[in-house]
Amino acid sequence: MKLIVNGQALETTARTLSELMAELGHAGNWFATAVNSEFVPGSERERARLSEGDRVEILTPRQGG
Repeated sequence: MKLIVNGQALETTARTLSELMAELGHAGNWFATAVNSEFVPGSERERARLSEGDRVEILTPRQGG
């Protein structure tokens, strides 16, 4: 299926946000995630189903100022 991940087109076989995170090598719950502008907490990623054309944002915290 085709998704938009952080503004870039991506072809994936992942069916859930959790599977997509694993496919992209993003382990851990320190990432902030959203699907179609809706925040998805780490505890819900396993249940967050993806559909063709979804827009996914994966953000990491940064330090500094």
